[in-house]
Amino acid sequence: ERNPYKDLKRSVDSTPIALTDGQKNVCEAVCRDLKSFTVHLIHGVTGSGKTLLYMALIDKVVSAGKSAIFMIPEISLTPQTLARFYSRYGELVSVVHSGLAPGERADEWKKIKNSEKSVVVGTRSAVFAPVNNPGIIIIDEEHEPSYKSESSPRYHARDVSKFICRRAGIPLVLGSATPSVESRFA
Repeated sequence: ERNPYKDLKRSVDSTPIALTDGQKNVCEAVCRDLKSFTVHLIHGVTGSGKTLLYMALIDKVVSAGKSAIFMIPEISLTPQTLARFYSRYGELVSVVHSGLAPGERADEWKKIKNSEKSVVVGTRSAVFAPVNNPGIIIIDEEHEPSYKSESSPRYHARDVSKFICRRAGIPLVLGSATPSVESRFA
């Protein structure tokens, strides 16, 4: 098996995530909408605990037998993000980004399609991961221009995510310290 992240710790920490009261309120609001299409904008400064909130939401989705897609803006953030996700979800995590070798990407794609992986972490191309039973899509730092593809086919991961979420009847969570105008006023 080809895995560029084989050295990352994969022990599962199932300790309940301790959320602040504000985070609990947001988590409950999103969880009420887990079976319908809604868009939630999480506006919080850097270091405010957005990632913990995202993981609490993913916990709910995975425990319901569904899959989650978590997008980050750049490949350079992948190792630190993966370390957190692997320590929480272990072998349920799949990685999708353009820096993978073709064989590595094919391996990940097969595991996702065969429902062996239920937490997809990656850059904008992760939006196309072949999840069978999606439960939520989360886009961290949604304001970043790297979510917009400038090569053919041109797309914006946020817009593709909205389409997928609407079609599947699941929530889309957009998170940012500095939300884009499109997300803030849409």
